Amino acid sequence: MPKLDRYLLSEFAQATFATLTVLLIVSIGGAFTDVLGDIARGRVPAGMMLAQLGLVLLKWLPLILPLSLMLGLMLAVGRLYRDSEMPVIASIGVGPKRLLKPLLMVVAPIVLVVAACSLWLGPWAERLSKQMISEANRNLIVAGLEPGSFTELPGGQGGVIYVGAMSNDGSRFQRVFVYRQGEDRREITTSNDGVLNVDADGNRYLTLNNGFQVEGPRDNGLDFRMMHYASNELLLPAGETKFDPKNPELMGTLDLLGDNRREAGAQLHYRLAPPLLTLAFALMAIPLARSMPRQARYGRILMGFLAYVIGINLMIAGTGWLEDGKIALGLGLWWLVLPALALALWLYFGDGRLRRARALA
Repeated sequence: MPKLDRYLLSEFAQATFATLTVLLIVSIGGAFTDVLGDIARGRVPAGMMLAQLGLVLLKWLPLILPLSLMLGLMLAVGRLYRDSEMPVIASIGVGPKRLLKPLLMVVAPIVLVVAACSLWLGPWAERLSKQMISEANRNLIVAGLEPGSFTELPGGQGGVIYVGAMSNDGSRFQRVFVYRQGEDRREITTSNDGVLNVDADGNRYLTLNNGFQVEGPRDNGLDFRMMHYASNELLLPAGETKFDPKNPELMGTLDLLGDNRREAGAQLHYRLAPPLLTLAFALMAIPLARSMPRQARYGRILMGFLAYVIGINLMIAGTGWLEDGKIALGLGLWWLVLPALALALWLYFGDGRLRRARALA
């Protein structure tokens, strides 16, 4: 490999890796916050925090890698312009075609990783995450329930549950206190012990033994009733949407090809778009990073970031339009991907021509 290619490859790879590291640190913070929020709301068991964090990051990679690649290339090329290295390289006859080889040596592996994550690893991570949560909800009364503390019931019913002790598998409880409220009534149920039962449909019932139940108006009123029971079954709200293997977001990419539903077609195009957009963003980065030696480069980085934000948001919005029937399913997301690639190729191979023509005039 020529020395120039090795030098450019090193600059592109180092800047991209540094940008990816920073973005991954920021993304880990965001994913950690989301997982903690789900744990606090009883949607995810606390013991699954690290596993869910890894799966969330795997699903986010098709969105993180294109941005890190684009910003990394813009930083690398911007430094070459700032230090007057790029004008020297151009003066010896090195143009866009000559830069394509070291550029693709960095871009191609990342595009392949994005394609693998978007087409295979991302859906697999989403499917595994839902399966883990669904299985945990069959064994635990409420995700994140701990003995000796009040935990909010999932489902937005405004209730709390307290247990004094719990078995290791989360199926048997002692000293149970349950508070639930509806639009007009509220009830408090206590029991010395309880058992969790799950039926064939995945509904969870808490069977309480030898306890009391007090029911009364939610606001003002004296219409209270208290009863002593030997056995009482309480239907618990679902903490998380039940696992549906026919959900297009959870299906494999090959399975989507034989599915005629609009949702399946929209999900297929949503998975095909990220690797192609990654290639387009990478090609745009080189001409967008062009600057004079003393010119500030952060304004152009902002332009690149805005191009990424617009492209990703159009991809997400276009997927929703496909599901709603606002766009023909045959058109898919090609109305976004193909113009983006064409614009990127025009900017890359036409880099500098307009400036030279204006200078000669």
